[in-house]
Amino acid sequence: MADSNDVMPHYRAGIELFNNCEFFEAHDVWEELWSEYRGPSRTFYQGLIQVAVALHHFCNGNVRGAKKLYSSSRAYLDPYRPMHLGCDLDHLFLEMEECFGEMLAQEEGAAPVEINPELIPEIHLDEEALTKAIAEHSSEVVE
Repeated sequence: MADSNDVMPHYRAGIELFNNCEFFEAHDVWEELWSEYRGPSRTFYQGLIQVAVALHHFCNGNVRGAKKLYSSSRAYLDPYRPMHLGCDLDHLFLEMEECFGEMLAQEEGAAPVEINPELIPEIHLDEEALTKAIAEHSSEVVE
């Protein structure tokens, strides 16, 4: 991915899929971006991939996989807080904590917790912040 014309459509498409609860599909789009991207936002994209897969696992009853990827996604995304490329990470983490809270508090071996559809997070994209990030730090987007 050589320039923002290549990166941003994948980034936005992944967000749209994610917000439509098409988590595996969002993962696929972001993974294509991540596999070719070598800039400083690479681990940000990896974190988004892991958020999507954590939710995919949770929706499909794979609690162990969901817990593991929930934790690793936070580790990848924490350095980019509170916002990166227009993505409100503080809000995303708050919604993830609400969605995963009961599952994370669950004792090992207890009956699996089902995801509450009303608590499934969405990614909130601040267009103004994204435009500013692209203008000010184009190397973070286009390397």
